[in-house]
Amino acid sequence: MIKRTILPPATIGIIGGGQLGQMISLSAKSIGYHVGILDPTEQCPAGQVSDFQIVAGYGDEAALTELAEKSDLLTYEFENVDQDVLARVQKRTGVLVPQGVKLLTVTSNRINEKNFLRTHGLPTTDFAKVASPAELKVAVKELGFPAILKTVSGGYDGHGQWDINSEQDVKNMLEKWPKNLLAILEKRVDFVKEISVMVSRDNCDQVKLWPITENQHKNHILHLSYAPASITDSVVQSVKKEVSKLANEINLYGVLGVEMFLRPDGKILINELAPRPHNSGHLTIEGCNISQFEGHVRSICGLPIQGPLLIKPALMRNLLGDDLAKARNDLVNHPEWYFHDYGKAEIRPQRKMGHITVLGDEAIKKLKVWNK
Repeated sequence: MIKRTILPPATIGIIGGGQLGQMISLSAKSIGYHVGILDPTEQCPAGQVSDFQIVAGYGDEAALTELAEKSDLLTYEFENVDQDVLARVQKRTGVLVPQGVKLLTVTSNRINEKNFLRTHGLPTTDFAKVASPAELKVAVKELGFPAILKTVSGGYDGHGQWDINSEQDVKNMLEKWPKNLLAILEKRVDFVKEISVMVSRDNCDQVKLWPITENQHKNHILHLSYAPASITDSVVQSVKKEVSKLANEINLYGVLGVEMFLRPDGKILINELAPRPHNSGHLTIEGCNISQFEGHVRSICGLPIQGPLLIKPALMRNLLGDDLAKARNDLVNHPEWYFHDYGKAEIRPQRKMGHITVLGDEAIKKLKVWNK
């Protein structure tokens, strides 16, 4: 059980100022908390809606210390936080970090993550550590084709990933081997759906799961998320069992995003963990009685979480740089849209700039037509 309840108007310090930090901030402030942000980009999305922002790098120990001293607790909106710096600041200042540093240790390193899942009997894909060209050859012989090579840390939305589907792919990779690359080779599996679920625990350590979403990706970037997922009751129960076990084993506070593959035989494999709110959970803002962001705030502050319950079928569509202008122009014709613009200053083609959520079958049909 979380040791302390942090009540409003306490200050929550958020490491990271992107759209996840922005939506955490908005939820926190709606409850009555103050919010501070640490991010190197002035007027970042979260900084635009917070009470104050410290403009500095995430690993800047002096800046993180300042954030800790101005806050009653710290949280993070992404996994690539310098764990050593955070641990030192926490020890020196005594600031609460309810998510903990251990969660970062597990989720910021793909090998640690896979080993954690295996150790606790949770289903995941076969994998091998790869630290050299020679180890890649051995791993390919062990796992076979097709496979995917990923950097152990960092990388998202397809960055830092290479398809290894043939001997030619292996040859190409060996010829362009990045210096000091530490990677993981994962065996590709047949699957019929990509699904995900947001999970948290409340002030009584009760596991709370949001509705399971069904996801579609485009160029390795999440494109659409739909809830409820079109899956059988037995799959739902399997997800609840495995993810609840995961939440308890990792001593979870805050929200954890769990990405999974659904196999043709109805079994699930856990693909990746995100130690914070997740893109596929954005539809919970309008689609559920409590959003993943409010759930995150409530969990780290030691408050109860009611539900979560799906109000209506919901569909979320990401808006990348290429989509934003069209979506803004079409906004006048779509009163059914819940439109979110993250306020990022630089618009780039594959950058997440916002999202649209719709509720109910008719609105979902309209958004699918617009999406084409």
